[in-house]
Amino acid sequence: MVGFERMTRMDTDFIRGIITPILTIVDENELIDEEKMRKHVNHVISGGVHGILAFGSNGEFYMVDDDEMQRGLKIIIDEVSGRVPVYFGMGAIKTRKCVSLAQMARAAGVNGISVLQPMFLRPTEEELFGYFKEIAASVPELPVLLYNNPGRVGYSLTTDFVRKITDEARNIVGIKDSSGDVGLTIEFIRTMRDKNFKVFGGKDTLIYATLAHGAHGAVATTSNFLPELVASIYNKYTAGDISGSLEAQFRLNPVRVCMDKASFPVAAKDMAKLLGLDTGEPFKPNLPSKGAVLELERTKLKEAGFLK
Repeated sequence: MVGFERMTRMDTDFIRGIITPILTIVDENELIDEEKMRKHVNHVISGGVHGILAFGSNGEFYMVDDDEMQRGLKIIIDEVSGRVPVYFGMGAIKTRKCVSLAQMARAAGVNGISVLQPMFLRPTEEELFGYFKEIAASVPELPVLLYNNPGRVGYSLTTDFVRKITDEARNIVGIKDSSGDVGLTIEFIRTMRDKNFKVFGGKDTLIYATLAHGAHGAVATTSNFLPELVASIYNKYTAGDISGSLEAQFRLNPVRVCMDKASFPVAAKDMAKLLGLDTGEPFKPNLPSKGAVLELERTKLKEAGFLK
């Protein structure tokens, strides 16, 4: 990639800001639509986001075959062309598969990877430690971000565990915390502040709150369709416009909260289409929202001033 070379743990200043977990746009055969993906990449970059995460939860990583994921990642990296860092998300249960995906992403030219703790299983601390350590060791030159999402996997990473694994795996340099527990997010920040550890909020309604406690940014679904507004929360805060940042957060929150009425993860594509973006359909069995849910989404976008 041009512009953002792979960096070591000692130089991770580029890991910051609003990172878009970019939607995976597919055609009627559920294959990645290259033209629409390229257009959407440009939409979020022109909106001012600071990075792109390919195949996160809202990127429906669990629906995409490995070869199609590789093709999609290459499309994204090519279209980004070094303008912002590109991260690759993975959520496979099997350690060996995650190692393979991490090495594929490294070969494709990503700037970092994000690793979700194994879903469905309830691993012991020893098993979880081995999982993250082996994946990180397979790509030692790449920054690795942990992805804590207890709502989807059924258990949470702890501050003690995170500190232990970063003592062993030196390229684990940060975490996205989607717990929604701002107290836990703050504890990740507090207990890791001596390590230049990058903590990102994973709940769009809490971007301001996490920044106020020292977070480095957020991985924000809503930046797929409201990139300017979401990026402004971070940009205003870091520029010292604290009240402006808070007002931007307050404008965003009703939009984000109403998305919880939809079936996960279709709301982001619902909202994008309401705003005129061609982001396609969700993977089946998910279906686009309709009826009262879709009207609520439309209403909240109107109230926030984004639809006439």
